[in-house]
Amino acid sequence: MDSRETKRTVPVPSVGADGEQPISQTPTASITEETTENNPPEKNYAELLRKMQRMNDPAYLPTISMNELYENVYQSRPPVIDGLLYPGTYLFAGAPKVGKSFLMAQLAYHVSMGLPLWDYPVHKGTVLYLALEDDHRRLQERLYRMFGMDGTNDLLFSICAKQVGNGLEEQLKRFVQEHPDTKLIIIDTLQKIREAGGDKYSYANDYEVVGKLKRLADACGVCLLLVHHTRKQQADDKFDMISGTNGLSGAADGAFLLQKEKRTDGTATLDVVGRDQQDQRLYLIKDKEHLTWTLERMETELWVEPPDPVLEAVAAFITAERPSWGGTATELAAALQVDMKPNALAMRLNVRAGKLATDYHIRYENTRTHAGRSISLTLDPPQA
Repeated sequence: MDSRETKRTVPVPSVGADGEQPISQTPTASITEETTENNPPEKNYAELLRKMQRMNDPAYLPTISMNELYENVYQSRPPVIDGLLYPGTYLFAGAPKVGKSFLMAQLAYHVSMGLPLWDYPVHKGTVLYLALEDDHRRLQERLYRMFGMDGTNDLLFSICAKQVGNGLEEQLKRFVQEHPDTKLIIIDTLQKIREAGGDKYSYANDYEVVGKLKRLADACGVCLLLVHHTRKQQADDKFDMISGTNGLSGAADGAFLLQKEKRTDGTATLDVVGRDQQDQRLYLIKDKEHLTWTLERMETELWVEPPDPVLEAVAAFITAERPSWGGTATELAAALQVDMKPNALAMRLNVRAGKLATDYHIRYENTRTHAGRSISLTLDPPQA
C-alpha cells in the first residue's frame, strides 16, 4: 500500500459568496484510503470484502458524517465577478428588447479583459458568447459602438450551436478543453438550444434542461449564463415573471432580472438572487451614445466578510521569503502562535482552504502518512 495518501479533493458545483463551493454530492472514499494502514493484512482484507459487499447491495445508500465532511478538503473556484457572478448556472431574464444583449456583451467584455464592472472586481478569463439571435454584422456594429477599437482575442462568439441533448454539451466541453482558462459562457437565448418537440413547458422538462446545463458548468468549472425572456403578467415575486415554469429557476444556481418601467426609459433595475450569494438590486442608467449600462446606485451595500484571524496568520507566515512549509498540525499551531488546539486548526483550514487559496493565493493540503497527518502550505502566483 502506498505510504502516502492525499486527502480527498472533490470538485463541487455551486459557488458561495466567499468563493468556496458548497457540496452537492458526497465524496466517495476509496476503500484503500479508509483501511487503517497498521491493521494486519487479514483484517484489511476482511474489511475490504465487507465494504465491497455493502456497495454491491442494491439498497446501499452512500452517506458521509458531519465529522467526515470537516475532515475533507474540497476544491473551490474563484468568483467570476466578486459579489455578483460565480461559477455555476444562472438565468438572465428580461422582456424582449429591454437591453439584455447589450448587458451580456458588457459582462462578456469586462470578464475577457479583466476590467472592473461598476464597483465589482472582475477575474479575467476567456469568454464564449453564443449569440444565437444575431449575425456577424450586427455583432460587429454593436461591439464597435460599445467598446470602439479596444478588442480582445479572449472574447469569442458563435452565432450557431447544437441543442441540449443533441451535441451542445460536447461542443462546449471541447471549447473548454481548447480554452482551459474559460470563465464564462453566455447562451443567448435559452430557447434557441432547447430540444425540439416534447412537452417543453412542463416543470420536469424545464428542470431537466437547466439541470443538464448545470452539470456541464459544474464539470467544467465555469459560469454558464442563460439569457431568457419574461412573461407579460406581473407577479408578487418578480422572479416568477421568468417565462416557463419554476423548474428553470429551481435547477439554476441563481437568476438576474433586468426590468424597465417603460420601454423608452433610459433607466432599469437589475435584481440578483442566488443560492449562496447576497440578494441585490442595482439601479442602472443606459449610456445612449455607447449603449452600455452604468451603475447609478445599489439598494443595499454588499456584506463584506470580516477578516479571518487564522487565515491572516497563515498569510503572514507564508510569504515570498518563505513560500512553502510542511509539518504537523501541532507544529503549525506553534508556528502561527494561534490559541487553537491542533485538530481544531486543521479542521478550520480544511473548511477554509478555498478562501485561503482565493484571497491569499496559498494552497493548503492535508495528507496522511504512516506517522500521521501532515499539512503543507504553498504560495501560488496570483491568478488573473
